[in-house]
Amino acid sequence: MQEASRFLTALSKDGGFRLILTDATGVVEKMRTIHNTSRTMTAALGRSAIACSIMGKLLKEEGGSVTLRIEGDGPAGRIICVADCEGNVRACCDEPGVELAPNDKGKLDVGGAVGRKGSLYVVRDLGFGEPYVGYSPLVSGEIAEDVTEYYTVSEQTPSVCALGVRVNPDGSVKGAGGYLLQLMPGADERITPILQANIDFMPSLSQLIAEGKSLEEIAGEIYGLVEFEVLETAEAAYRCTCAKEKYAAALVSLGSGELKKLREEDGGAEIICQFCNTRYYFDAADLDELIARAEARAAAAEEEEESP
Repeated sequence: MQEASRFLTALSKDGGFRLILTDATGVVEKMRTIHNTSRTMTAALGRSAIACSIMGKLLKEEGGSVTLRIEGDGPAGRIICVADCEGNVRACCDEPGVELAPNDKGKLDVGGAVGRKGSLYVVRDLGFGEPYVGYSPLVSGEIAEDVTEYYTVSEQTPSVCALGVRVNPDGSVKGAGGYLLQLMPGADERITPILQANIDFMPSLSQLIAEGKSLEEIAGEIYGLVEFEVLETAEAAYRCTCAKEKYAAALVSLGSGELKKLREEDGGAEIICQFCNTRYYFDAADLDELIARAEARAAAAEEEEESP
């Protein structure tokens, strides 16, 4: 199984309906192995990561990022996903081991794990100025319906979102993917019910991906008789951007007093990245260097305050 996600972006010939479609099976499987998620949480965190990855592909600014944060009242706790403009994504949650009985449809109970009351936040950081923060209340906790609600209400862009993760009995990912179909300005709204009917009669997206359907074939099922053109195909990955220097800077921000306490009481510090579980250890010598940096920063700040 390849680790990369595959993306396809398509537009109806009249320019009225944009589709972003992804097969994210490999990325969700990598996420599962990193976090050792239960079957239910593989679906919940996987759907969230796919949604965030698609949101990232919508960014036009090079170097921009989008954060999807879901805070429901279910046992999964908080879910956080971050994607860049290429759709590369990383994800984490408070309780990756939560497992629930199947829902009344016999499917993994994502809504029960996430919770049906709570909030969905989208933070777009374009690399300049203040980040944009959007919000909408959860409507089901199933993620796709919540993302659809977010775009329709908060972004005022009529959209249909589908997200699916099919899990094998052993917990591995058999098929995972998602799409966002959006109504563009000036679209012929008479086409909307045609596309909706196509979607209603389709098998589930995760089933189509598990069966080996190509993204072009799936796009053809969504558009049906509506003519469309493929604008782009691309790949993305599960990618964490953590680095020891980033955590060193965070430790410096604690100030020399806290760093001295860490050195004296613990002899060092260990930080574990919440997105990829990489461990970073700072020994006593490392802390001495960070203490010096913190003291130099404090002295510079004090000198700046005293200068006329």
